[in-house]
Amino acid sequence: MPAGGKLKPQKHLYEEMVYIARGHGATTVWHKDGKKHSFEWGPGSLFAIPLNAWYQHFNGSGSEPARYFAVTSAPFIINLFHNLDFVFENDFAFNDRFDSSAEDYFSGKGTLYGRFFLSTNFVSDTHSIQLADYSERGKDSTNMKFDLAGQTMCAHISEFPVGTYKKAHHHGPGAHVTVLSGQGYTLLWQEGKERIKVDWKPGCVVVPPLQWFHQHFNSGAGPARYLALRWGSWRYRFMRLDAEDGSSYTSIKKGGAQIEFEDEDPNIHRQFEADVANAGAACRMGAYHPFCTHKARSSA
Repeated sequence: MPAGGKLKPQKHLYEEMVYIARGHGATTVWHKDGKKHSFEWGPGSLFAIPLNAWYQHFNGSGSEPARYFAVTSAPFIINLFHNLDFVFENDFAFNDRFDSSAEDYFSGKGTLYGRFFLSTNFVSDTHSIQLADYSERGKDSTNMKFDLAGQTMCAHISEFPVGTYKKAHHHGPGAHVTVLSGQGYTLLWQEGKERIKVDWKPGCVVVPPLQWFHQHFNSGAGPARYLALRWGSWRYRFMRLDAEDGSSYTSIKKGGAQIEFEDEDPNIHRQFEADVANAGAACRMGAYHPFCTHKARSSA
């Protein structure tokens, strides 16, 4: 959005999640016959547009442009109904998803279930929100999983420390992994085929294809954090491919979708140690990774 600009009001029958990459501004949301709700956002903010509600984005700066990144279910919904009037001109109000009389809908308040399942409608800063332990995906890894505005789409944030990487796994399509901080790379491959290396830094987006193995590596000098916008809500199940609880962090030897460290190709860790050294850091996986040569180092 240009400095001082705004987008046209719109509504639609597909879901949409919005991540603010740059700038400050506000969004107004309303039903046709309901009260308007406005909330402010800044770099790192995350929110979802309530289904089929009217909304409008405003750039609050008169001198700087604003940029946002959105992931939607538009292709699926448009292909399903193949009637644009129905998708964009439908007046049905989903009051169960957005109650226009609620004063705190976009306040950032939420309900936490278990360790890291958060139901909310607005996250003010994805860079600083506190995460919870998720060592199932790699020692000292942390995570927070979001149910946003009652959607079947969802999001999660993961962070992992210097000198470490996550275990490889595979899952359904459409996970848009947006790098928030850190520097590293991701390996992607189809089972039995050559691995593809994708380097990343803040602002990069990586989207693993359907059921491809992928593995994220922190080869930089600071913690790495990313935001994934995707299918697979933990609250409102949609696809059979993602319906097995725990499969993404259960070993493939036990019927899951994750490759444990002891089962990975030793060349993967060998290359990681070299990449970390080139960044002026050191591998910190010696206390638990069977192929690590830094056995004297702990993960602390």
